[in-house]
Amino acid sequence: MAKSKHKSLIILGEEILPGESKILNMEIAKLHTTTKLKIPVIIERSKIDGPVVLFSAGIHGDEINGVEIVRQLITKKINKPKTGTIICIPIVNMFGFVNKSRDFPDGRDLNRVFPGSKSGSLASRFAWHLLNEIMPIVDYAVDFHAGGASRFNAPQIRIVPNNAELKKLADVFNAPYTLYSKNIVGSFRASSEKLNVKMLLFEGGKSLDINMAIADEGVNGSMRLLNYLGMLNPKLKAGQTHQKSIYIEKSTWIRAKTSGLFHDHNTVGTFVTKGFVLGFITDPFGKFQQKVKAPNDGYIINANLSPIVYEGDAIYHISGVSGGNEESE
Repeated sequence: MAKSKHKSLIILGEEILPGESKILNMEIAKLHTTTKLKIPVIIERSKIDGPVVLFSAGIHGDEINGVEIVRQLITKKINKPKTGTIICIPIVNMFGFVNKSRDFPDGRDLNRVFPGSKSGSLASRFAWHLLNEIMPIVDYAVDFHAGGASRFNAPQIRIVPNNAELKKLADVFNAPYTLYSKNIVGSFRASSEKLNVKMLLFEGGKSLDINMAIADEGVNGSMRLLNYLGMLNPKLKAGQTHQKSIYIEKSTWIRAKTSGLFHDHNTVGTFVTKGFVLGFITDPFGKFQQKVKAPNDGYIINANLSPIVYEGDAIYHISGVSGGNEESE
């Protein structure tokens, strides 16, 4: 049953009545200049009761592609629901966004400190407020991420294994890939699950980059999800579907066997066969060139696009072998 079966919603101490639209600001702390740093929370509520859905991005401040997806949900009025309530937080970690940084100013990864503490570190305090002042009323959520550093993720949804309801929601979202991925201790997703929030985690693109093809996948998937929940703005049509999502249960990283300059052959998001040359590593002086080959048949769901790699660096993430999903969200 949806948590929103009452006439009013209280978010950040403000009452949101049926049919109301509000922009609230989370103000947890100031910059060291004493300047206030506001995190806009954009709320649209239908006059017709229904579920509460959260679309959030930028929990890592340098993952801009998710910010673009939520921005489009707002500008295209996808966030104006037929029923229920839609909450959009385009930038959760405004501190990191300002600094083009993954982390909070205290050096902590916000997505590792949940459920947080009201009197803990800056990141921990923010996690506590998000979890206690917004998430208790949320029924469904999509949290948008991108690959860290130079890692480029093919568009994918991540869900925990053995959860039939999340599997159904992932089918509806219909990203090109769906990965079974256990919750990480301290993550937003893990703490939200304990509050019975059905959360899909979207990964796509890389940090400090906007990729419109990835953004389209996120926007269209969100529209399909809202349509399934009976919430899509009646003036809009659900995003066009493509082939069914490819589910990946096992995957592993291919690591560099030597240090050098890395040349990628642009295979991310494609199926390759064992022995296929994915790229090569060379030295700056033209003395050697080492091929990077696929160890098995599988889908390349992530590639490290850094031009310089060191021995042991993870450079490709491939499906189809044991070892689990090593990439952090």
